[in-house]
Formats: sequence, structure tokens, C-alpha cells
Amino acid sequence: MATVHLRIGDLVWGKLGRYPPWPGKVVSPPKDLKKPRGKKCHFVKFFGTEDHAWIKVEQLKPYHPHKEEMIKINKGKRFQQAVDAVEDFLKKAKGKEQVRGGGDSKGKKTPSKPLKILEEDDEDLSALKDPSEKDLTDSDPEPSTLERLGAAPGSGFKWESSPVKDDPHFHHFLLSQSEKPASSMEPISKRLKIIEEDTGSTSIQAADSTAINGSITPTDKRIGFLGLGLMGSGIVSNLLKMGHVVTVWNRTAEKCDLFIQEGARLGRTPAEVVSMCDITFSCVSDPKAARDLVLGPSGVLQGIRPGKCYVEMSTVDPETITELSQVITSRGGRFLEAPVAGSQQLSNEGMLVILAAGDRTVYEDCSSCFQAMGKTSFFLGEAGNAARMMLILNMVQGSFMATIAEGLTLAQATGQSQQTFLDILCQGQMASTFVDQKCQNILQGNFKPDYYLKHIQKDLRLAISMGDMANHPTPMAAAANEVYKRAKALDQSDNDMSAVYRAYIH
Repeated sequence: MATVHLRIGDLVWGKLGRYPPWPGKVVSPPKDLKKPRGKKCHFVKFFGTEDHAWIKVEQLKPYHPHKEEMIKINKGKRFQQAVDAVEDFLKKAKGKEQVRGGGDSKGKKTPSKPLKILEEDDEDLSALKDPSEKDLTDSDPEPSTLERLGAAPGSGFKWESSPVKDDPHFHHFLLSQSEKPASSMEPISKRLKIIEEDTGSTSIQAADSTAINGSITPTDKRIGFLGLGLMGSGIVSNLLKMGHVVTVWNRTAEKCDLFIQEGARLGRTPAEVVSMCDITFSCVSDPKAARDLVLGPSGVLQGIRPGKCYVEMSTVDPETITELSQVITSRGGRFLEAPVAGSQQLSNEGMLVILAAGDRTVYEDCSSCFQAMGKTSFFLGEAGNAARMMLILNMVQGSFMATIAEGLTLAQATGQSQQTFLDILCQGQMASTFVDQKCQNILQGNFKPDYYLKHIQKDLRLAISMGDMANHPTPMAAAANEVYKRAKALDQSDNDMSAVYRAYIH
């Protein structure tokens, strides 16, 4: 095998965890970015994403000799966009060469001791580099890299599949991996952020996982999905887009038609879907619907056999989760709860946050599914924990939305401009996409549901009940719940949660 020399500017294919090889460029790391210990590696910037990572040399291949091979094994939209970005880069680089007068840039390079990888093809790719770029060192970072990066080493990845915890783009938070649970709760910001686990795995990632979702290698397991509401529809659409084999069922059968056209298969009953599939997800409106789906006629339980996996994504109370877990496992099935934080828009964009608990092996089997539907997942331990956390999150969100509506109406009642109130709010510490979108919709009278008002009121009610059982006061949630109940009485149940505003003006 011949030796290929890689230097700053070389184009490569880098293998990251469960993802297929992705096109990238060897770049200089920031000065304060330490190399990971052990084997030699290069710092790589990936095309079509905002991702950078340390990649071990054995997980890198030169771009051109392997281009056709890589394109054959990946047909994803995002992947093709990344390849197109490489071609654009090459055209611009060629243009620069012509402006400089052309010629071979190899002889203009300052000799150095390059890092090496072993390859069968000895093609030298140095002609692809900008002649002004230097050989790989631990200094001289590119300004564009510094603008987007924190500083920490990334873990290495083999060409074969890696454990879930090593996926660098879609981060899995596993409470059992750290003796310091708080460290696994780092938020992911819009900028790249370093996330470090006690396992030694470190990655640099962007919050927008849609930049790389096109590269997901779908599981070969057959997927079932029950419930095609606001959240379920977006989830199924993304599962199909990323190449999963999905069988769908919905109480209102007409909702299945669109997904059948997109390549989904149709199940006539929940029991039939479960019997046909290896992993079946469900996402329905409330605890009663979740129980009926499992325990009712032709329900999930009738299709459960040893080894079948059932994933409950509905936001329900911990007691319902415990009951469903017991009946599923009593038939030899495997159970995971995985409620999602987000909205219809985030569901459509594949940017949900998944809170999982229960059977850890099912969580790992669902890896590619979670990557298709969300930007982040948390594994929270035993079944029931995800339901508890989800209710707390929605309690806070629902209370906050009611307070915002109260502020808007108080501004109006005291002769203040509601738009100015929003402008000031969005310049302060509470500024967020959530606040801006909800308030703008209120001012425009647009209450098209992104998260049903009736569902956030249900979550508040369940959170208050959970507080009662824990003997913990929830006076803020109780007050907000009363406002939502008034909004429901005003026929706002099927509008967006922001329609709680109308409870203050009627």
C-alpha cells in the first residue's frame, strides 16, 4: 500500500460513528485546541455543515480516488448538497489558480513532516490546496474556524459502526455515563458547543442537526408508527425521508394517505402494525388515548411477542407509563418511553428533543430514528423519568406562555404599545425564538396550532397532580392552568397554546 500525505487544505472523506463517510477538508485547529491522545489524527471541517472534528488517520480517505465509491453508497439529499459544496470549492480554487497565473503549486510548498495514512492509491492531492496554506501544525488557526469553535478534541471513529455515545453530530445524553448528572445537561446553543462526557468522548457539534440528517444510515429494523397528529406527522415524514421502512396507522385512516404516497406501508390495526414491525412508536393525545391504543380491541398488546419493541412518545403521566411498561414486558416485549419537547414546526424540521427512559437497548436500537426526528436525545434511566421531566418542562412552558399573554394584555390596558413591549422583550435576557414567534402570532391574530392549547392545559393538569403526589407546591402552574381552562371555555382548545391570550380579553 502506498503512503498518502495529508496536509492543510486536502479534501478527504471522514468516517464519523454510525454516519457514512462525509466530505471534508483538513484545516488548522485553533491554538488552544489540544489533540486527543493516542493515534495520529487530523482536524477536519465538513462540507455542508458547521461541524469540525478530530478524525484519526485510519478513518480518513482522500477525496478524489474514493468519490465515486462514496457517492454510490449514499443518496441522501444533505449528502449530495455536501458533495456539491466540494465541487463549488474546487471551481473557486481553480479560478484562484488561474488568477495567480496557474502552474503547479507543489513546488511552492515549504517542506514539512506530513502526517500519513496508508492507502492503495498513491495520488497526491496537494494540487487541490490553496498555495498560501501551510502544512498541518498545532497553530495558525483559520479565522473562520475560530469564529465557530470552542476547543476540545473529538473522539475517534472506526469505519465500522460505533456505539451510540460516539455519534458526533446527534448527541445522546446518557445519565448513566457520568457521575455528575449536571454535566450531561449542557444546553446546545446555536453556536457550536463542546460537549464532554466522562467516557472520554468529546465532540464539536451544531444545534441544527438538519445540516447532516441527510447522512443518516437508517436502521434495517422495520419501523411502525401509530398516531399522525401534529407531532406524529412530522416525525413520520422525517423517518421516511431518511430511508426508514415505516408502517403507519391512524385512527382517522385518511391521514395515512399522504404517507403511503411517500412510501410508507399501511397497517389496518395497531396490533397488525406491531406484528409486522420490529420497533413500533406511538404518539397520541393523552393518557386515555395511550391506554386505549395498547389495551383496546386490536390494540398494541395483541401484537406484542417476545423481542418486539414498543416506544411510547405521548406526553402522559408516570403512572400510565408504568402501567404500559408492565403490560408490554409481561408479554416478552421491550419498552421505552420517549416523549418529545418541541412543536409542529420543530417536528417537521427534524429538530425535536427526545427524552427517553426505560430499556436502554431499545434506546440504542432507535438511534437512527431519533437522529431523523430530532437534534438531541437524553436517556434518563428507568421508565417514568422521561414522563416526569416532560411534564415539568411543559409546566414551565405553559406557565411562561400565560405570563407573556398577561404582559401583552396589561400593556394594552395601560396604554402601552404591544409591539414596543415585544421589541423590548426580544432585546433582553428573555429573548428567544419562542417568545418572538408566539407574540408576533398573537399580534397578527394567528392562532393556527403549533402545539394545541388543550394539550398544554392537559400537561399543566398532570404536572400539578404530580406535584400533589410528591407533596410539592405548584401555585404558579395552578394559576396558569385556570387561565387555560378559561381559554378552553372560550372554545380555544384546538387553537395554538398562544390563544391563552384570548382568556384575558374576553
